[in-house]
This record gives sequence, structure tokens and C-alpha cells, in this order.
Amino acid sequence: MCGIVGYVGAQPLVPVVLEGLRRLEYRGYDSAGIAVGSPGADGLELRRAPGKLRNLEEAIRENPIFPDGGGSYGIGHTRWATHGRPTEENAHPHRDCSGRLVVVHNGIVENYLRLKAALVAAGHVFLTETDTEVIAHQIEQELRDGAANLPDAVRRASKKLAGAFAISVISADAPDTIVVARMGPPAVVGISKDGYFVASDVPGILHHTRDFYFLADGDMAVLTRAGVTLCDFDGNPVKRPVTRVVWDPIQAEKGGYKHFMLKEIFEQPRSVRDTTLGRISLETGRVFLDAMEITPEAFRSATRLHIAACGTSWHAALAGKFMIERLARLPVEVDYASEYRYRDPIPDASALGLLITQSGETADTLAAQREMIAKGSKTIAICNVVGAAVAREAQGVIYTHAGPEIGVASTKAFTAQLTALFILALHLAQVRETVSTEESNRLVSELALLPGKIEAILRTADSVCEQLARTYASASDFLFLGRGIHYPIALEGALKLKEISYIHAEGYPAGEMKHGPNALIDEALPVVSIATRDTNDPGSMIRYEKSLSNIQEVTARSGKVIAVTTEADDREFDQDTADLQSLVDHVITIPPAPELLLPILEVVPLQLLAYHIAVRRGCDVDQPRNLAKSVTVE
Repeated sequence: MCGIVGYVGAQPLVPVVLEGLRRLEYRGYDSAGIAVGSPGADGLELRRAPGKLRNLEEAIRENPIFPDGGGSYGIGHTRWATHGRPTEENAHPHRDCSGRLVVVHNGIVENYLRLKAALVAAGHVFLTETDTEVIAHQIEQELRDGAANLPDAVRRASKKLAGAFAISVISADAPDTIVVARMGPPAVVGISKDGYFVASDVPGILHHTRDFYFLADGDMAVLTRAGVTLCDFDGNPVKRPVTRVVWDPIQAEKGGYKHFMLKEIFEQPRSVRDTTLGRISLETGRVFLDAMEITPEAFRSATRLHIAACGTSWHAALAGKFMIERLARLPVEVDYASEYRYRDPIPDASALGLLITQSGETADTLAAQREMIAKGSKTIAICNVVGAAVAREAQGVIYTHAGPEIGVASTKAFTAQLTALFILALHLAQVRETVSTEESNRLVSELALLPGKIEAILRTADSVCEQLARTYASASDFLFLGRGIHYPIALEGALKLKEISYIHAEGYPAGEMKHGPNALIDEALPVVSIATRDTNDPGSMIRYEKSLSNIQEVTARSGKVIAVTTEADDREFDQDTADLQSLVDHVITIPPAPELLLPILEVVPLQLLAYHIAVRRGCDVDQPRNLAKSVTVE
């Protein structure tokens, strides 16, 4: 949940590291620090500051690093606090007793208290509240105990750490060397003609190189000016393929938008299109999944599907349950990944596992995946990062191709996940022969139309939501209602609002209002009702009529209703629209689509509404308080 950047090479080091941290600040932003070494220097130069990265930059301006601002090797860190308050002394990098060795760390050392007690007994003096400082002292102790060199000491120390960690280490006594170790959180090593990089995520160094080693759990990397060597924690050489990342670095820039979140909302037509590209045939209606080792026979014989995910990805999983059960007739269970292991689940070889994660490195999701595999289930991953841990451990992968998502509150990754889930559902249905050729053709054609429909929503709903924000930005509570597959979208709309505007918001099944939540309704409570319909689906029309009844429950109690509904497309539909408009205070319309594809359209205006309310409230949209983009600890 922290950003790490390191570099050894010929480029000016401080600008390289600070720029990389700026691109990773979405991973954590309550303190930052940098340590820089030079072969001719007596020791390391260290600067740290609480708060956002600009505070560190100011500290460096006031007290420059080396006379020329240079150095030839160094590491930097931007933090999301897990142990210790976000203060200067708790900021990374952390030092050993001598101050000549420093560590940056992403993760949690679960046995740090036991290690700390032993180190204190050995004479080490601790200065901070963090678990990370233990790592620096443990490496120092390994050198005292006879480790041959810095890489050997890091290797020996890493074997004594319990928990999740990705660390980068430098020492004044090992010039032009960075040692990296990974167990859990992500770590990538970048290769270029000008030097070698380490980072906790690709966007931090993508502007320097497209060629990466993605380290696996138990991997170590030693970066010098001469190259990169890889080994495991026992010192055995390991080989990892060099992966070429095809993202355009400009995708990680704001591109003229005020915030990354707004840019990423407007990128959704492209991300949905790219997730679909190459996976469907408009001519035959067939779905193709290329990175899939699970055989058609295994899909046909599967008795159920277990899905595990966290946060926004869990909402996608809930919607995916409706898609898969309806199209493929395969029973689906959905779990919070953080809870999965603790309910003693019972997957087996007849069940399939599905993990959904934007980063592919979410600790809870990886733990759920390993539980599924341990009990005999084959697993599929839906993720956005090529080569991520969840993808490497899965027997099948559907990459979402959304490109880098910098805003902490997920937008384009969510709609891409929904798209991937629909593709998976249709593929399962075709393999299991639970959908006709005619229906496949229709659904594939409708899926191909989604990017254009999202573009239409963005053209109209942005200004509507900006106007609504003027009315409701001062609200203290919101309620979001949906039925069936649209209930997960109500949950997601509420999550987006609370994440970035800090307004308390709840998503609720519309039919459950009368079982308690109606007590909350008064003239001060805005209620967002998802009241869309597919006129070709009788079940959808019944749901829509029930939604109108739920809206009447709200308006009868003076609640203010914002309805998300479907554009009229015939005379009878026009009357339905008129009936709805007569009931509610505000209407946001989206283009018509099949019932199972409507969620991908519905969520877009909810994202825009949350965004504009947060902006009017003066909130930090891209970096909301207390949150981080990739949650790589449990």
C-alpha cells in the first residue's frame, strides 16, 4: 500500500526518484522520503517529510542532496501508514544503528515485536514506532553475525520476517547497489540502457522503460550498474522472463483533465472496448478466451463457482453472479476475500474459483486464491496488470486492458471488470450449451455497442451531475437503491460517494426499504434509485414496476429522489418515462441495453455524481483520506 522507487545508473538520481514517487503517490500519501548514495560520499543523504510528496520536495529544496543534487544510487518511498503515526520520524527510509544502511518497505512485518525484542537485547536502539525499522536492524545484525555482503544479509534477514513485505535496501558500504526482496506485495524491476529501476508498480517507472522483471514471492534482485541478478531467499539463481508492458506512459498522465478520476471516467469507452477486443466475433457470436488453461470439459463438469474479491471488485463479483447464473446456469457464491478463509470454505476439484482484483496483488484476494487451490479448485483471475501475482497463480486469466488507473476510487477498472465478467459468463454459457446461437449473436452485438453508449452518457450526464452536485453537496447522508443485478450498482454508487466526498452513503436492495430503512427517509435525505428496464425482458419490466413502487415509498415520506432510468424508445415506453418523471425530483437517462449489460451503463452517472459532489465539497478526489490504491496487506 506504499509506493517504492529506486534507481542505480547514470541519470540524475533525485529527479528520477521524485518523479517516480509522484506517479505512485496514489499508493500512499501520508509521508514520503528518499535516501541517496554516491561512491565517493561518506554515508547516505536522507530526507523525509510528513504529508504529501510536495513536503518532501520542499525539504530537498531547503536542504539539497549532495552539492550537485546528484548521487548514483538511491531509493524513495511514499507511505500509507500501518504502524506508527504519519510523522517525519516514522516516514521511510528507515535506518540501522549506524545510519549507513536504509530500508523502504511495503507491507506488514507480523513478527516485528518478537524480532525487535531480540534486537534490543543485542544492543540495537530503535527510534520509531514502525515495524519497518526492524528490517534495517535485522539486516545490520546479519552483517554483524557474518553475512558475506549486503545481498547475503538481506537474504538471511528476509527468511526471518513473517508477514507481507517488499523491501529495497541500500548501504553506503555497498555503493551502486540496490537489493530488493519480495514476499507478498508487488515489486517490479525495470531495465533500460541508462540504468536499472525498482518500483512497487509499473507506472512509477514506465516513462523510463517498458521492459520489466515481475518478481515472484520469495524472489530477490540485486541491481548494480553492471546489471540485475535474481535469486531466491536460499541464494539459488532464478529466472524470470522480461515482460514488455505495452501501456502508453501518457495514459498515466492527466491529459488536460482536472483530476485523474475524471480522466479515467471518460476513458471508459476505450477500456470497455479494449477489454472486449479480440474476444468476441460479431460474425459468429462466439467468445474466445486466449489465456485459459482450463479445458471446456472442466467448465462443463463444474458444479459451482466461488468468487472472491474486495471493495469495488466485490461489487463487480455480485453483478457477475447474476450474469453467470442466468447465462451459464452455474451456481455462484460470492465472498469478501478478506473473510473467505475464515468461514472454513468448502471448494473442491469440482468447483472453480474466480478472483477479481485491479492490481492483481491484493493480499486478501491472493490468500483466498491460495485457499481455493489448496482445496483442489482451479482458479481464474480477472485483473488489470499483466504478470501480477494473482494471474501467475491462476489457471486462466482475463486481463481487463483498462490501462493504469491512478485515482484511488476505481472507475474504469470496475466497468472493465463487469465487461470481463459478462464475457466469461457468455463463454461459460456457450461451452455448457445453455444459450442459443441466436441469443449469443444478440448479446455479442449488444456488447459491441456499449462503448458508444457510454460515450453518449458522458456527453449528457456530466453536466446533469454537475448541476445536481450544486443541490446535494451539503447533504450529510445518501441512500442508493437497486433491485436484482442493479443492487450491486447501488452499492458501488454509495461506495464512490463515501470514498471521495466523505458523505455517509448506503446501498440497499430496494425491496428491503420497508424492513427498516424507510425510517431514515425525510426531506433532507437524497435517494438515488436505479430504475432502468429492458423492454425485451419480462422479468426486467416486472422489476421496473416494483422499483416505481419503491420510489413512491420514498416520495410519500418527502424524500428527494434522483432516478437513473432508460431512455424511451417507443410510445409505450414514453408513458413509462412520463410516469417515472412525475414521481421523482431528478432524472438521469442512459441508453437502452439488455438487462445483464445495463449495470455497465448505470454506474457511469453515479461515478460522475460522486465526482462533482466531491469537487464542490473541496475534497481531494484522487487521493481521498485514509485510503490507498493497492491494498497489499491483510
